[in-house]
Amino acid sequence: MSEQMGPMYGRGARHLQDRFDSRRLADRLLDVTLHSELNDDDCLHIEAQSWFVLATVDEHGWPDVSYKGGDPGIVSVVDRTTLRFPSYDGNGMFRSLGNIADNGRVAMLFVDTARPWRLRLHGTATVITDDAAVEQFHGAQAVVEVQVGRVFPNCGRYIHKGGGEISKYVPRPGYEPPVPGWKELDAFRDVLPSDQQDI
Repeated sequence: MSEQMGPMYGRGARHLQDRFDSRRLADRLLDVTLHSELNDDDCLHIEAQSWFVLATVDEHGWPDVSYKGGDPGIVSVVDRTTLRFPSYDGNGMFRSLGNIADNGRVAMLFVDTARPWRLRLHGTATVITDDAAVEQFHGAQAVVEVQVGRVFPNCGRYIHKGGGEISKYVPRPGYEPPVPGWKELDAFRDVLPSDQQDI
């Protein structure tokens, strides 16, 4: 993992983990799920997606988030530490690409509503405008190349299914959502918050 990425949990996260007795679980999730290179499953599912969410940070530290869509495979896995995706004609503001040009910090969120599956990725990006790179993506104005810093899956239980079906895990009055399967795995049972130890 790149040292420049900083710690995974800041003071605010640690305070809330302690408040809700989830520090042990948060640390175990890092031990079990956090990785610095894409694995086979990551590669397969990233290249199957037709959209993702891109987060960047401007020169003043303000975050910006943008939906990026295209054909399935909009993000190309160059290798286990490198991704590329096209930048198509937009509104001409170049917020995302401008932020990347300023500091390179990006986060990407991939969501597959069919599986359901969710993956977060942090990395450092550059904007490429040379013809050879741009021509690899039909209709692109530029290409963004991301050097992977850290990758971690997220629980997909609150992902709504395609077609508008609300996740069965959403709490509602008079309804007790089922326990997500991952909380019943031996790798996590001993570190669940104390009020969930008997699930």
